[in-house]
Amino acid sequence: MKKTFFKTFFISFIVFSLVWGGFIYKTVIKATGESDEEEYRETFLDRLIDGKDDITFLLLGVDSKDVKKSSGTRTDTMILCRVDKSTGEITMLSIPRDTKARIRGRKYEEKINHAHAYGGPELSVKAVKDLLGIDLEYYVKVDYNIVREFVDLIGGVEIDVPMDMKYSDPIADPPLYINLKKGYQTLDGEKALQFLRFRKGYVDQDLGRIKAQQEFLKAAIDKALKPSNVVNIPSMIKTYYENVETNIPLDVIMKFAMKAKSFSSDSIQANTLPGASKYINGVSYFIPDQEETNKLVKALFTDQRAVENSKNNDGEAN
Repeated sequence: MKKTFFKTFFISFIVFSLVWGGFIYKTVIKATGESDEEEYRETFLDRLIDGKDDITFLLLGVDSKDVKKSSGTRTDTMILCRVDKSTGEITMLSIPRDTKARIRGRKYEEKINHAHAYGGPELSVKAVKDLLGIDLEYYVKVDYNIVREFVDLIGGVEIDVPMDMKYSDPIADPPLYINLKKGYQTLDGEKALQFLRFRKGYVDQDLGRIKAQQEFLKAAIDKALKPSNVVNIPSMIKTYYENVETNIPLDVIMKFAMKAKSFSSDSIQANTLPGASKYINGVSYFIPDQEETNKLVKALFTDQRAVENSKNNDGEAN
């Protein structure tokens, strides 16, 4: 009982400090003028209390060492996420970077990771909306630095490296040098970045890399929520500001952040877009299985409570 209490307390304290100590200053005081501040304050609490229990957003990892200078770059990682603050469930659907998809403004279908290069996170959101047929508005974009800095802040991440990983690409930006040994180990920030960027050695290439990324995210969440990381709050705030770009409003973040004690890696459901790789005119694409994709998206991103309520209301009406 005592252990549970302290875990809940520290998690809540971390989230509270991160949100109130940083977001309010940056988003309300700095981002808005004095004339806008009063109007924002009038609606802030109303929106904080009201609203849906879940939020869906697109997590984008960009091929860049600086999120603020990532215009024109392709996304390296694309994960559709749904967080439910009433149940603590986190649902992730990884979208392979080579997925063949319609990108608005382009004559032919292309790899979906090109969307960001053409129109930033907004176009990436539209491409995923069109691909999956869902309502999507929000995005969270991160760069490589947040992985390196955040992992070092929390004391490393324990992960089972499935194989020897060795690869180099000196002309990449940032340059890519990977040299990891197989086995269970604690990865520091630099090695974690190597682990996440490696994909050439997997039998199924990008799909194998996606699975590794999902396992890493679960392990990182568990480590970040440990009470010992409460002392790292100031540094976490600085890392967040420098390496994250998002259009999720402050008050929406607040609602979900205050429920952080409900979340854990055990409540994460990780999935990958159904489909298969195929060469078309000498280019490798990932071709989604439309029927299976529709079923999966409906199961993962449909508000089941609304469906149940509708059924109950129908029953009462009858």
